[in-house]
Amino acid sequence: MALISRITVSRLVETNQVLPALSQFVFRRNISAESTDLKGILANKIPKQQEKVRNFRKAHGNTKVGEVTVDMMYGGMRGIKGLVCETSVLDQDEGIRFRGYSIPECQKLLPKAKGGEEPLPEGLFWLLMTGDIPSKAQVDAISKEWAKRAELPPHVVTMLNNFPAQQIHPMSQLSAAVTALNTESKFAQAYAQGTKKALYWEYVFEDAMDLIAKLPVIAATIYRNTYQDGKGIGAIDTTKDWSANFTSMLGYDSNEFTELMRLYLTIHSDHEGGNVSAHTVHLVGSALSDPYLSFAAGMNGLAGPLHGLANQEVLVFLTKMKQELGDDIPDAKVKEYVQKTLKSGQVIPGYGHAVLRKTDPRYTCQREFAQKHLPNDPMFKLVSQVYKVVPPVLMETGKVKNPWPNVDAHSGVLLQYYGMKEMNYYTVLFGVSRALGVLASLVWDRALGLPIERPKSLSTEGLMKAVLKG
Repeated sequence: MALISRITVSRLVETNQVLPALSQFVFRRNISAESTDLKGILANKIPKQQEKVRNFRKAHGNTKVGEVTVDMMYGGMRGIKGLVCETSVLDQDEGIRFRGYSIPECQKLLPKAKGGEEPLPEGLFWLLMTGDIPSKAQVDAISKEWAKRAELPPHVVTMLNNFPAQQIHPMSQLSAAVTALNTESKFAQAYAQGTKKALYWEYVFEDAMDLIAKLPVIAATIYRNTYQDGKGIGAIDTTKDWSANFTSMLGYDSNEFTELMRLYLTIHSDHEGGNVSAHTVHLVGSALSDPYLSFAAGMNGLAGPLHGLANQEVLVFLTKMKQELGDDIPDAKVKEYVQKTLKSGQVIPGYGHAVLRKTDPRYTCQREFAQKHLPNDPMFKLVSQVYKVVPPVLMETGKVKNPWPNVDAHSGVLLQYYGMKEMNYYTVLFGVSRALGVLASLVWDRALGLPIERPKSLSTEGLMKAVLKG
């Protein structure tokens, strides 16, 4: 008989019963790095990381890692080092690194679908969770697991189908549906039963897996109800990967579009912990709200025009330029149009970033995809032209720290090319992708026992007094 693991013993001592969601652990041996059991691998990794963090805090708990200025406090906390995010780090010169791997490295190393060239999002999720590049077998196991968990409860289906979809923004539908899904939360159920804090991460993991599995079904239902005929999305195919099932439910059968979705869902997944959606999920989760409520809150932040809505604004900008200037616009006319836009007090959407000081690698990989699959598309040509013209114009102003394009400067044009012209829906796609990063982070938040987030605030008068006194 297999030895009962230490973690199982603690459960048995705690409750005299094993909750169904955790019954797989009762007779678990130590598993190998090649195992396809993601939760089991995490169960081996988490105690080591917990010990590492405990020792680090014990040795360096009072070490200062930065200073806070008045400008930082009034300027959206830009540059304040105040969060821990295990899954990714954004370097101002290199761009995003997922567990230390750049986007080009992820494109090269992460497993791909048969005949495909872009990484499977399941592989990135494994990487975000574990820090390890997964095997194809491990990625296939995640695909099958998500397909198995994808079915929505009847009340959520009824809710989605009863929405007056033409009147409610797709992001509002997404947020409401995810909130309603919290009836399925294993974490909420376990917390109500008084489970120990050391076990929180396991229930959050279960919720994260369930939610990620169900999001494409929710998102596809919203798309069909809002923009198509409202007919059913069809059944999940357990032989397909997560992205392929998603595009099929959306009603697209192009292999190229499926490849684009694999790339899109991978690169939009995570951008360290300080952006609005990621920070919101972390903040709400720190109050021990379940992952459904936490993620829904993050989606309400993502819906904002300064966050996930930006790619839509890029398309509006480009479309308006074409309407005013026509086709085959000379560079000089583009430059004149950009300068006119800036002089009117507007920004050039898709250009600049709060942290990055170079072209966003997420923009670059989408540009490479376009160069391969749609090199002669008029909108892609305009995007390329703007890429050439805008940075020098922004640098001439002397006011812009980063004149280079970010991810939003390109993604909408690709979606338009393959027929998805409904711009209000683009943020829903962003949300489906962002779930991979923020929910992986939420698992680690609970694994490390991070407490409720509660920074100190001051009134302007109090801050003035503190500064003058200092």
